[in-house]
Amino acid sequence: MHKRILGTSDLEVSALGLGCMSMTSAYGPPAGRGDMISLIRGAVDHGVTLFDTAESYGPFVNEELVGEALAPLRDKVVIATKFGFDIDLKTGQRSGGLNSRPDHIKAVAGASLRRLKTDRIDLFYQHRVDPDVPIEDVAGAIKDLVRDGKVRHFGLSEAAAQTIRRAHAVHSVTAVQSEYSLWYRGPEAEILPTLEELGIGFVPFSPLGAGFLTGKMDENTRFDRSDFRAAVPRFAPEALKANVALVDLLRNVAALKDATPAQIALAWLLAQKPWIVPIPGTTKPHRLEENLGAVAIGLTPEELRGIDEAASRITLQGARLPQAVLDMTGR
Repeated sequence: MHKRILGTSDLEVSALGLGCMSMTSAYGPPAGRGDMISLIRGAVDHGVTLFDTAESYGPFVNEELVGEALAPLRDKVVIATKFGFDIDLKTGQRSGGLNSRPDHIKAVAGASLRRLKTDRIDLFYQHRVDPDVPIEDVAGAIKDLVRDGKVRHFGLSEAAAQTIRRAHAVHSVTAVQSEYSLWYRGPEAEILPTLEELGIGFVPFSPLGAGFLTGKMDENTRFDRSDFRAAVPRFAPEALKANVALVDLLRNVAALKDATPAQIALAWLLAQKPWIVPIPGTTKPHRLEENLGAVAIGLTPEELRGIDEAASRITLQGARLPQAVLDMTGR
């Protein structure tokens, strides 16, 4: 597995990480716990070193799963988790709101350390920017946690460029996590130039468009009520029918490269910047191996230009998230 360094930090990780959210939540009924522990450990065997979770995935159960799976392998991996939602640390009850008060951040860190069965969090992201707490106060709380040895690196998720700058001025931001793929290219306008200027790494989530770019969906695809995609506009039947043109583009390139659409989607991301580390998620061992195969696929400058030119002629339909969730992003 190739390695990459997130920005100008000293945090080196595998070129592809593993997003663990889908193992317990958001994508329908949770997968079998034993199977997911085996999958995570199998990923380590394949050279994956970056594993992404959050207290809100469940809540709590995803961190517990990742902690159990990686405890015997702790010194071989980098564990990223997140804070920022208003979740009762005893009951797991969610208010539906945000909470990045410094005292809450520190309490979350302690609880996450226990669930993850570790003495340090390698990368601690603010999951969503809390408009009621100055980002300088958030960065200050992380600075305290770093000083105390509980956190190694600070990250932000779905933050606006100016927020990233303000946070970075207080304590260095190692990585920013946002959605980015051929299906959603919003970060290209402001986020990627800001990260390059400041020396911050980028960790795209949903690099396969929550499964759409694998080519396994069409307008007849239906989702379980417990699957978040059932409420997402871009997964409505009419949007899927229109957006399949993008998958057809990936299929055409894949045929020329002896690859799959998913591998081309990931290879395209990897080719954008050397400090980009996507974190595709999966619950299936054969999909894990397929995704990891993208690291070995090289796209030439001409091929990348061809993909961009063809993609620019496709009109995509449907918002990437429900409006209530979008309202929490880009602050």
